[in-house]
Amino acid sequence: MDKRSMTINRDLVYSFTRFGMGEGPQELQRVLAGKLLTLTLDSGILPSKVLFYTDGVRLACQGSPVLEQLKQLEANGVELVLCSTCLETYQLRDKVEVGIVGGMGDILQVIQQAGKVVSL
Repeated sequence: MDKRSMTINRDLVYSFTRFGMGEGPQELQRVLAGKLLTLTLDSGILPSKVLFYTDGVRLACQGSPVLEQLKQLEANGVELVLCSTCLETYQLRDKVEVGIVGGMGDILQVIQQAGKVVSL
């Protein structure tokens, strides 16, 4: 879909806390995250923001299997926010490929203002 056909749902926020989605084998978690993000893009209804903290920050870093989908989300107006403390803990600050680095205060503000936060 092109940028003109996308709609941002201002009340919706996604939250990734794992290097993938759900429980189960790691490879399955990554496949599921990729499918969800691809289907979200295909649907044309996008979350306003996607949060990444704890192990979830790895999704926005070099080597992530979902970088292309995240870049497309960002290009279509979705704000991607990564936890700076988590990036520093995992020594990934210089490996960030997409999104903005924020603090826990930024993440808290997004959560408090969201109509719905979907934890993936």
